[in-house]
Amino acid sequence: MRNLESRRSRSLAVGLALLCAGLGFASAAAQAASRAELEAYSTEAIKQLYAESPAARELAAQSRAVLVFPRVWKGGMGLGGEVGEGVLRIGGRSVDYYQLAGASVGFQLGLQRKAVVVMFMDGESLAKFRDSEGWKAGVDGSIAIANLGAGSSLDTNTAKKPIIGFVVSNKGLMYNLSLEGSKLTKISK
Repeated sequence: MRNLESRRSRSLAVGLALLCAGLGFASAAAQAASRAELEAYSTEAIKQLYAESPAARELAAQSRAVLVFPRVWKGGMGLGGEVGEGVLRIGGRSVDYYQLAGASVGFQLGLQRKAVVVMFMDGESLAKFRDSEGWKAGVDGSIAIANLGAGSSLDTNTAKKPIIGFVVSNKGLMYNLSLEGSKLTKISK
């Protein structure tokens, strides 16, 4: 009997911890950055990406626009989600602001933060993105996540794609991730 009570207490404690983690994620995600903060975070995210990958700097110079989500929060307890705010820069100038939101199902527990940088390499994909009411990755356009080879050079197949994405965490560039299903919606700041 005592063993059963002990298990129930542990289950309750774990359940409360999970609930608190979920509320923490919701609260972190709900705190929108000011325009100045978003600009500063975006500049830092770009600097970190360029430090990790000289190929990213070269691609950015060739791109039509760069969309930076400096702080994308991802978390969950079984059901998960990710959310973040970003800035679209054309010619180094901020022109629009966007929100990234996505949901997922499967085993997941915890909270992580990453930066996502999306480069539009041609005018057609950029125009389609900017003209949309809510652009969904994988549906309205595919984002090729950059894979770097030896010497930090970009894989040649990825380099030819019209939309290329980079994901950076505190551990550096992340590979084999997908942004499919994430919805990008224009917001006012």
